[in-house]
Amino acid sequence: MNRNRFLRLMIMAPWGAAMLLNAAAPQVKVYKNATCGCCGKWVEHLRSNGFEVSVQEVASTAEYRRTYGVPENLASCHTAVVDRYSIEGHVPAVDIHRLLRERPEGRGLAVPGMPMGSPGMESARSEAYSVMLFDQAGRATVYRSYPRPQGSV
Repeated sequence: MNRNRFLRLMIMAPWGAAMLLNAAAPQVKVYKNATCGCCGKWVEHLRSNGFEVSVQEVASTAEYRRTYGVPENLASCHTAVVDRYSIEGHVPAVDIHRLLRERPEGRGLAVPGMPMGSPGMESARSEAYSVMLFDQAGRATVYRSYPRPQGSV
């Protein structure tokens, strides 16, 4: 390596590192009821896992579920949008990252209801639950299952 190339690399290295550090985090828009505490905990879960989250407090999330194509049988307490996907309920951040990386055909992910032990619903008691991938027609398949932890009450 000649001296000029070495100097160029040394000058550019901090700029390149800064670019990597400032890479855009995935943007998530969350629609939630103002009084829902578990939704706020889920938002913090996303933020602590690399998402940039904006929150809009609404009287009801039903309108947003309809707008973003979430089937009623997969409903939960909050609705979110990331990229072209809808996210319903307490979906773990790891599954949203996987969704954005793999980009499967489908409308979005949902964790129906509010299962204990899912992100934002942490407690001493945990239950098994599944993350569902749903399509435009409302058909859903299991995207990932979370078994009930051993020793959970």
